[in-house]
Amino acid sequence: MTDFGDSLSSGGLEGKGDKELQEFLMLEKQKAQFNAQIHEFNDFCWDKCVDKPSNKLDSRTETCLTNCVDRFIDVSLLITNRFAQLLQKSGGM
Repeated sequence: MTDFGDSLSSGGLEGKGDKELQEFLMLEKQKAQFNAQIHEFNDFCWDKCVDKPSNKLDSRTETCLTNCVDRFIDVSLLITNRFAQLLQKSGGM
């Protein structure tokens, strides 16, 4: 009986396993970044828009939260795109 690690290091599956692991790790990293962004939206926009918690959002609070998240996304995309442009100009990509 062979060990799984031995079969990976013995040839054919090593490259495939590494690629699949890297893809899995990249996907998990993206999920973690997405969740972190959601938490950041929640913290920032909650503090900005919710005066007093209640069992129901009024229309003003709901509008504020929607606008807050929309602007937060706009600014995040703007900053990300600007950094990408700077990297491209400096030859980093």
